[in-house]
Amino acid sequence: MVDVNQQEPKPAALVTGAARRIGATIAHAFGEAGWHVIIHYHGSADEAEALANTLLSAETVECDLLDPVASVQMIEQLAARLPDWRVLVNNASVFEYDTVTGIDPATYSTASRVNAQSPAAMAMAFLQLAKAGGGKRVIQLTDQKLANSNPDFFSYTMSKHAVDGAIRMLAKAQVDPRDRVYGLAPGAILASHDQAEEEVEKSHVLNLLGRKTGASEIAEAALFLSRGELASGETLFIDSGQHLLSQDRDVIYLAREGAGR
Repeated sequence: MVDVNQQEPKPAALVTGAARRIGATIAHAFGEAGWHVIIHYHGSADEAEALANTLLSAETVECDLLDPVASVQMIEQLAARLPDWRVLVNNASVFEYDTVTGIDPATYSTASRVNAQSPAAMAMAFLQLAKAGGGKRVIQLTDQKLANSNPDFFSYTMSKHAVDGAIRMLAKAQVDPRDRVYGLAPGAILASHDQAEEEVEKSHVLNLLGRKTGASEIAEAALFLSRGELASGETLFIDSGQHLLSQDRDVIYLAREGAGR
């Protein structure tokens, strides 16, 4: 662990679900940009430590976001000791299949808590407790499905709509006018659910530009939002125009069925 109580502390950013996939890319980008990065993980300790070892200033923290109380306690503990904590990136998410023809209660409960309840509660605690120079930023990863919904992954999509609503409510309730609460809505970025890597080439170009959107583009957008140059409550869609379409199914299944965009 790096000593964050140094004479001139780096601004800190917590990225949840940062041990792997898009979260790791976001964490790495903040580290490269000179931030102290708190890498949150649950069940990926080795990957989290390996990532922390590649950055000049980083630490890891473990928490199960299925537990909203523990999630808020993590925020409280970090806020008590970090001298300049400016950014919370709520990236962690669960993505399990169910559909409008049959919500699975366990899937719904898990998605609601991990994707919506805990991130909203963490954002509230962060905005109330963190000490930050120049204002605080909450960056909530949502999904292009907010604008381009389909019946697949029903509980997941409902949870993203819930936290999207929380973004706008928190933005209107901010105490410090320098604070910002943002949404960041990716499209198809990495292989997900039961996808094989070769399926990505077909499914991830089902957007207006016919191109794959890279994880680095999400990280760059997060860094942009960290500067607070947009009005609080806004959402950036980084999806090569996918949210402007009206797709009847998730692109995983459109590609398997041979459907175009």
